[in-house]
Amino acid sequence: MMNSPRTTRADLNGASFAYETAGPESSGAWPIVFIHAGIADSRMWGDSCRQDDTGDAHHGQFSTLAASFAVVRYDLRGFGRTPPAPGPYAHHADLLALMDHLAIGRAALVGCSLGSRTALDFALQFPERIDRLVLMSPAVSGLTYDGPPSPQAAELIAADDAGDLARVNELEIQIWVDGPHRSPGEVDPRVRRLALEMNAIALANEGVGEERPLQPPAAERPAEVRAPVLVIAGELDTARTLASADWLVENLPDARLALVPGAAHLPNMEEPERVNRLLLDFLG
Repeated sequence: MMNSPRTTRADLNGASFAYETAGPESSGAWPIVFIHAGIADSRMWGDSCRQDDTGDAHHGQFSTLAASFAVVRYDLRGFGRTPPAPGPYAHHADLLALMDHLAIGRAALVGCSLGSRTALDFALQFPERIDRLVLMSPAVSGLTYDGPPSPQAAELIAADDAGDLARVNELEIQIWVDGPHRSPGEVDPRVRRLALEMNAIALANEGVGEERPLQPPAAERPAEVRAPVLVIAGELDTARTLASADWLVENLPDARLALVPGAAHLPNMEEPERVNRLLLDFLG
């Protein structure tokens, strides 16, 4: 029987982390930890479900996988309900502290964008704590991209210099949620609205603390990743993200790619049922 979601807080590495757990006490499978994108927070994994225009329900990943797995989702420092904290930090070290706090010896990690970078860095630093990885809309520490910038890049820099966070927020959502192939009006307004709300919190908290990246970065040591990896990317995402997805599949020892039609950088929010099936097939 699935337990009701439980939300609580833990003081770890100098920050107060908000996290939520759900699922059966013992499922016979490794727990799953969800790690959100840099334009989002833990809500991107779905509070319960949403309905489309036909009235059909689309359940988010957190509730769907909680039917069979123990699941955890949390807000990284400076995102959602976790306030920023001064001093140096590393997201993969924070994840280790949370898993230790929850007495999770080994887990499957599902990360999106910044969350995928965190998951991959964690797998390199603490390989014994990983069962398998899902890297969605992936970012890879230390990987460079030589392609052209987004059309919004110059305006984004100007808005950031002017301190216009509302404009920065809108432009970032255009780049990532709309993607390079759609206008704002072509995106589900519910997805766009929540993304704007989540990213506004992240932008307001930027600049607090000093992130210490993994050294050597993941781009220099892909052969060390021994866990099975599923790479998920939206077909309408940026060229940079799609290039990272291809790089991972070409360089990791055990990785496969799943492309999600009709979605950009948050494919699990735009195509939840399709992503749920991918996750259940891979993690089950």
